[in-house]
Amino acid sequence: MSDLKPVLWEDYEIGQSAEFTKTITEEDVMKFAEVTGDFNPIHVNPEYAKTQMFGKQVAHGALSSGLISAVLGFKLFGPGILYGGQTVKFVAPVFFGDTLTAVATVKEKFAKKEGKLKFIICDTIVKNQDDKVVTSGEGTIVFM
Repeated sequence: MSDLKPVLWEDYEIGQSAEFTKTITEEDVMKFAEVTGDFNPIHVNPEYAKTQMFGKQVAHGALSSGLISAVLGFKLFGPGILYGGQTVKFVAPVFFGDTLTAVATVKEKFAKKEGKLKFIICDTIVKNQDDKVVTSGEGTIVFM
C-alpha cells in the first residue's frame, strides 16, 4: 500500500486473500518479551526450555498472531479500516528459525445500521515452512 487512500468495503470479494511471511529469530522473541513483559522462561531461557515438553525454546503464540495483524492491516486491507477483533488458537509450536506465513482470506461481508457499519470476516491462519498450521482463527475488519 503505497498511498493513504482509504480502502472501500465494496472493493472486496469472498475468497480474496493476501499473505505476509517472516522468519522468526531469537532476537524477535526477545524483543517481543521486552515489549509485552512476557518473560516466560520457555521463551527466553534455553536451559529451562530444554526441560519442557518441546525440548527447546518456543516463540510466544501471540507473536505468530501478530503476523495476522500485518497481513490484515497492511497487505489485504489498509487505510480506512479498523482491526475489530480476532479469535485465535495456537495449534503447534513455533521455533526459532521457523518461517511463518500468515494468510487472511475474506470469508463473509455484511452491513449493519442501515449500511452505515460495514464488516468483513476473514479466515486467518499462520503456517510454518512445512505448511503446518501453527495458528488459526478469524479476524473482523470494520470499515469506517
